[in-house]
Amino acid sequence: MTGHNGTATIPAPQHAPQGGVDDAANRIFPARDGRSWLARLLSLARYRLGNALWHQRSVRAQLLITIVVIDFIAALAAGGITIYQTRNSVRIEVAASMKLAELLVQEAIQTQQYASAERVLPGLPLQLRFLRHIRISVRDLAGHTVTEHPDGSDGARDDDRAAPPAWFTSLVASPTERDEFPVVVKGERLGSVLITGEPRDEIAEAWEHTAALGTVALVLNVSVIGILYVLFGRVLNPIARLAGGLSDLERRNYSVRLPPPRVSELAAITYRFNALAQALDTMRTENARLNHRLIAVQDDERRNIALELHDEVGPCLFGLKAAVGSISSVAKTLEDAGRRRVAECAREMLTVIEHMQTMNRGLLNRLRPMALGHVPLENMLSELVQDRARQHPDITFSFSGDRLSNSYGDSVDLTIYRCTQESVTNAIKHANAKRIDVGLTEASHEQGADRHRPRQLNLFIRDDGHGFDPAEPIGFGFLGMQERVQALAGKYSVESEIGRGTCVRIAIPVQEQPIANHPRDGEIVP
Repeated sequence: MTGHNGTATIPAPQHAPQGGVDDAANRIFPARDGRSWLARLLSLARYRLGNALWHQRSVRAQLLITIVVIDFIAALAAGGITIYQTRNSVRIEVAASMKLAELLVQEAIQTQQYASAERVLPGLPLQLRFLRHIRISVRDLAGHTVTEHPDGSDGARDDDRAAPPAWFTSLVASPTERDEFPVVVKGERLGSVLITGEPRDEIAEAWEHTAALGTVALVLNVSVIGILYVLFGRVLNPIARLAGGLSDLERRNYSVRLPPPRVSELAAITYRFNALAQALDTMRTENARLNHRLIAVQDDERRNIALELHDEVGPCLFGLKAAVGSISSVAKTLEDAGRRRVAECAREMLTVIEHMQTMNRGLLNRLRPMALGHVPLENMLSELVQDRARQHPDITFSFSGDRLSNSYGDSVDLTIYRCTQESVTNAIKHANAKRIDVGLTEASHEQGADRHRPRQLNLFIRDDGHGFDPAEPIGFGFLGMQERVQALAGKYSVESEIGRGTCVRIAIPVQEQPIANHPRDGEIVP
C-alpha cells in the first residue's frame, strides 16, 4: 500500500480498536513512512504548541519572546561561567588556607617542645585562631577531641552572613580536604591535629556577589524588555493601522487614509496604501457615475420603448379592433353561410387583438409605469400596495409615507417603485407571509444636525414570513435591486432570520426637494 508520495504505508491490524486517540491522530496526521500513532501525536502536539507559543502571536510578542529567549540563554551561559569560576575560586582559597594552616600547625608544634605536656594540646588552637576556610581539631591519643577551632575571625564563625542555597553549595563546593599531623613533644606523642577544609564562608560570599549581580541583571533586563515593549508598540503601530486600513478597504470604505509614520520603510508602505485607496475611491466614483449613467440610459430606452408601444402599437391595435367591429357589422348583410364564416373569423381576430392589447399593457407596466412622472410617488406606491391587497385578501398590507415630495427624478422614483414591487412579490410568493408593511420616509434635518449632510429616502418592506438564512446566495431579484440602488449611491441591506421574517431596507440620497404639504399615513386592510 503506497501513500501520496509513493512511499509504503503500513495498514492497521484488523484487531485494532476503532475510535479514540488512534483515529484522531490518523485523521489529523495520516500515516506515512510507517510512523506510529505516537509519533504523529507528538507531531500534532508540537504543531499546536508552535501555534500557541509563536505562530499565533503578534510581531511585537514574537520579538519580545526572541529577546527573552536570548536573555535566558545568556543567563544560563553567565550562570555556568559564574559557577565554574566560583568553584575554582573556592578550591584555590581552601587549598591556600590548607597550605598556610599546615605550615602554622607544624611551627606551633615546634614551639611547644619546651612546654609541659599538659599545656601543649589545649594551647595549640589559640595560636591558629585567625585562619579562615579551615577547621582545626586537636585530638588526644584516644582520638577524643580536646579542643576545636571553628573557621572565622577571632575563632568565631561569621553567623551574620546568610547561608547560600543547598543547590548553589552543591554546584560550587569542592571535595573536602583533610590533613592530620601528629603532636610529638620531647619524643613523646601526645595526640594529633586534624585540619579540615571549610569553604562555607567563601561560598556564602560568592553567593552574595552572584545574587547581587543576578538581581541587578534581572532588574535591567525587565526594564529593557518594558522599554522595548513600548518602543516596539510605537514602531509597529503603523502596521496595526495598516491592518485596520485594509479591513476598511475590505468593507469597501475607500475613503480611509493613513498618516505617514516616521520610519522610512513603513512610510513607503503607507504611501502606497494611500495611493491604492485613492485609486479605488476614484474607480468607485467612476463606476458609480457609469452605473448611474447606465441606469439613466436604460430608463430612457425603456421610456422610449414604452412611448412607442403606447403611441404606436396601442392605436394600431385599437384601429384593428374597430376594423374587426366594422367587418362584423358588414357580415350581417351577407348570406347565412358567408355571414357565419365572416363572423367566426372576426371573433378570432378580436380575441387575438384583445390578447395583444393585454400583452401590450403588461409590457408597458414592466418597462415603465405610465403614471411615473405624472402621479406623486407616494400615490403610486399606495396604489401598488392596494392592488396587491385586492389580489391577496388573505394577507394584511399597510403603507405609510412621511414628508415625501411629489417626485425625486425618474431614476429614483423608478428604483423605489421597482424595489417595492419586487420585495412585495417575493414576500407573497416565497415567504408565506400573513402581514406585509411598506414604509417610505424622507430623512429631515434635526435640530443641531449637520445641514451639509445629503438628504435621503428610507424605504423598508417588512414581512412576518418564514425568513431565510442571509449567508445563502442571493437571487437575481435581490441582486438586481442591490445593483440599481448602488448605482444611485444608495445602500441596500436585507435583515432576515429563519422563522423571524424578512426586512428589506433601502436608503438613497436625493437632492433638495420641496416637501409635500399633506403627508399620508394609512393602512390598507383587505
